[in-house]
Amino acid sequence: MGVELKDPSLYINRELSWLRFNSRVLHESQKVSLPLLERLKFLAIYATNLDEFYMIRVAGLKELFSAGVIVTGADKKTPLDQLREIRRYVANEKKTLQKSLKEIVSGLESEGLFFKNYNDLDEKNRALADEFFFSNILPVIVPIAVDATHPFPHLNNLSFSVAVKLQEKDGAEKNKFGMIRIPRVLPRFFQIEENIYVPIESIVHEHAEEIFPGHKLISSTPFRVTRNADIVIEEEEADDFMLILEQGLKMRRKGAFVRLQIEEDADKDIVEFLNSHMKIFHKDIYVYNIPLNLPALWQIVNNKDFSYLKLPPNPPKILPPFSESESVFNTIEHGDVLLVHPYESFDPVTKMIQEAAKDPKVISIRMTLYRVEQNSPIVQALIDAASQGKQVTVIVELKARFDEENNLHWAKALENAGAHVIYGIKGFKIHAKLTQIIRQVEGKLKFYMHFGTGNYNATTAKIYTDISLFTVNEEFAKDSTTFFHILSGFSKNRKLETLSMSPMQIKNRIIAMINAEAAKGKKGHIIAKMNSLVDSSIIRALYYASSGGVKIELIVRGICCLRPGIKGVSENIKVKSIVGKYLEHARIFYFKHSSPQMFISSADWMPRNLERRLEIMTPIIDESLKDKLYEILKLQLSDNELSWLLKKDGKYRKSGVREKSVDSQQVLEEYINRIYKSIKKDATSSKADLLTRKLFKES
Repeated sequence: MGVELKDPSLYINRELSWLRFNSRVLHESQKVSLPLLERLKFLAIYATNLDEFYMIRVAGLKELFSAGVIVTGADKKTPLDQLREIRRYVANEKKTLQKSLKEIVSGLESEGLFFKNYNDLDEKNRALADEFFFSNILPVIVPIAVDATHPFPHLNNLSFSVAVKLQEKDGAEKNKFGMIRIPRVLPRFFQIEENIYVPIESIVHEHAEEIFPGHKLISSTPFRVTRNADIVIEEEEADDFMLILEQGLKMRRKGAFVRLQIEEDADKDIVEFLNSHMKIFHKDIYVYNIPLNLPALWQIVNNKDFSYLKLPPNPPKILPPFSESESVFNTIEHGDVLLVHPYESFDPVTKMIQEAAKDPKVISIRMTLYRVEQNSPIVQALIDAASQGKQVTVIVELKARFDEENNLHWAKALENAGAHVIYGIKGFKIHAKLTQIIRQVEGKLKFYMHFGTGNYNATTAKIYTDISLFTVNEEFAKDSTTFFHILSGFSKNRKLETLSMSPMQIKNRIIAMINAEAAKGKKGHIIAKMNSLVDSSIIRALYYASSGGVKIELIVRGICCLRPGIKGVSENIKVKSIVGKYLEHARIFYFKHSSPQMFISSADWMPRNLERRLEIMTPIIDESLKDKLYEILKLQLSDNELSWLLKKDGKYRKSGVREKSVDSQQVLEEYINRIYKSIKKDATSSKADLLTRKLFKES
């Protein structure tokens, strides 16, 4: 081919690619076509994303830099190079963030929803704020003096505080410094009636002299700190950094400060006081002219009195062949069923486990749990099944980022009920989404399975797009049994026959299928939808296939390190990202000349998924279900409302002039609703099943 496929210029930096994804989230907050609280929601998501990025990715880069490690990805950027570019990017984007919030706040005020500081309140509402201070704030806040006898306190990650400069009322004019820690039990805003929000820090500022009796307040400044996320640094988004550090180069300093956020016009003495203790690099101090702690905007987004300022809810639908009255087991015995969440309801998944818990024919339930909601009906059903003496085996991944405590709680409850709980495998995270239920039917064992691209979480299933497959396929049953035996036993080197698992099989199979398309030249065709594309071996295989004429269409929501549109290398590759009302989370892979052609998976094309996790990739055997997924992929490729096109310079651009507007998420919503209404009018099962199995054909 003449081109060195390991050339660093062919790869986009992982961190900068992620920042551009978050910019696409921020862009949603600027869309005047969206209702105001919907726009505010995207600001909260953007800020939450950025918090995690700093406490994991930036923290990891700082560790590598401190350790003197000159290690890079395929793009060959050093940790210092990346830190500099990240700081520059975030600093430049700050103006967009501030402008977006101010525009939204202005719009909300025109709708009668107000943000007011304490000093802007009328006498009646000041009295309410005063009452709230003495009854709710003063008893729980922590006033902290910092001087020779009071050391600078430990500040928790993402803690929000108010720093103060004081003078004794009856003493010398020497300044004193302290802070008021605002605990997370307090709301971000004090809400007056249903439509006035007062930032907590403005109430605290007004009453600072009552918090520090005998002192006069000179100035106060709210601030927020971000730290290395300690235990989290070992997980998910940072495991590549940890792998390097664990090779004996240098152990990390736990919980180092990585970012300070502070409001504009902050007293310079206070800023100097804070940083004399925190020692944060000056370019990691971010100054804003908007309130801090934007993830807390959810408090306002969830105001039910202003729900008309959000997109109307669209409840997921239960479509045939599933029904509320029919047994899930009876339904899937008649053929494989594939659901597209959140358009189609997650309820059949929950119902399957609940039925299994009650069914006397069920002798065994095996399941992987990665993230579940706090009051999970699925876990409760597993507890009920174990309590009734059924064999229940549950793999609970305790290292699921930010869900460690919740998963531990459920693991203990399952153990207490008599379930066999497996707490992961050393060195690997179990990210596969798989359930196997064994029933004794007429003296024989029958296997019922569910494979998913998303978590067993009914709450996130309403906002994440994912795929569910229900099947009684005998080959899948054998592989599922092998998979669970691998998790519970010593047979770590065994492989699956029909399914594929990582770290032993998925990557090799994907590369083999890419190479098989490459062998077909211009007749080859690949469509792949995922969250992230980072793995350099797969990217090189895609480059090789593209150079031979293979048509490659990628739908990558987040990070994409592949650089499309390079002549002789990737000119046959197109990459788009879809960001909208729902979080695009499904992994769907199509290879034209493979048999079968279509696959779903829990795994993205990233080293962590393919080499350091236990994942499952599931072929779609049923032709009608394959067609259903293919139509979804085609629809998303035609999207020109929610999609962004990746260019060879690494930047994303919206679609240009178009004859017809296509919002893929809206199309799917409307199409499912149309089918649902037609079924309600004519409940003939054969017609309903036909509609469902040919779903999206008209789209």
